[in-house]
Amino acid sequence: MRNILLSLCFALICLSATAQKQLSIEVLGHRGARHELDENTLSAFQTAYKNGVHSFETDIRITADGDLVIMHDASLKRTCGVDVIVEESTRAELKKYKSLKGNEVLFIDELTAFFASRDIRYIEWEMKSKTYTAEQLKVYCDKLYKAVMSSKPAGATYIFSSFDTRALTTMKALHPDAECMYITSSPVEQSVFDKAAELGVKRLGCNLNGTSRKAMKEAHKRGLIVNLWPGGSLEDFQLAVSLGSDIACTDYPQAVISFVKKKMKWVKPYNDAIK
Repeated sequence: MRNILLSLCFALICLSATAQKQLSIEVLGHRGARHELDENTLSAFQTAYKNGVHSFETDIRITADGDLVIMHDASLKRTCGVDVIVEESTRAELKKYKSLKGNEVLFIDELTAFFASRDIRYIEWEMKSKTYTAEQLKVYCDKLYKAVMSSKPAGATYIFSSFDTRALTTMKALHPDAECMYITSSPVEQSVFDKAAELGVKRLGCNLNGTSRKAMKEAHKRGLIVNLWPGGSLEDFQLAVSLGSDIACTDYPQAVISFVKKKMKWVKPYNDAIK
């Protein structure tokens, strides 16, 4: 009898290990690694990549002279300590400033050059275009698409994401092959499904808070790929895993990768299903 029980326990352990090995989630470095490194700087992307992060989210704005700059805020005040408006400044003017940690303002050609020769899995290029006119949007979207796709690493997935639905529709109109993601502050729910259908996108960036396992299952049933955010802690990452998220956007990607390797060996920090 004891041998039978031991055999059953061993079988259950094996089944559990097999099931665990099948779980995967893409660990996405928010703005490179927002709370670990100097956000949206080349140094941040380089360091995070060196430490095992191969997927990122970043933000793009357009300067007064039509260049594309990697910057979340409309002003440099928070990151550089000077109240300079990005869209009202030229590349040369922005290059005069450094972040509070001493890093140069980063431009898209510099970041894509770094990515081009690396083993990059997945990048979300967030379009910070809420204040742009329709004509500005056309110029912005066309420049962005050409800038990143011309040097995309083989095998990488590049996504154009935004809260601004006008940016998504403009990007799709100009470049029908562009993969787009609708970002919302709402959790995964019916209204978000409806908006995805309206926009013709299969990718969603939704709020971790308020999202249920049931809603995630429905999203997958509809063929949707979901990135849950915000990721302000290891606990947020674990919640994203438990909910069945395809992608976890985190401010602590290096810590998450390290945690997964040590404490969650049954989780793979990458997900081929998002391709």
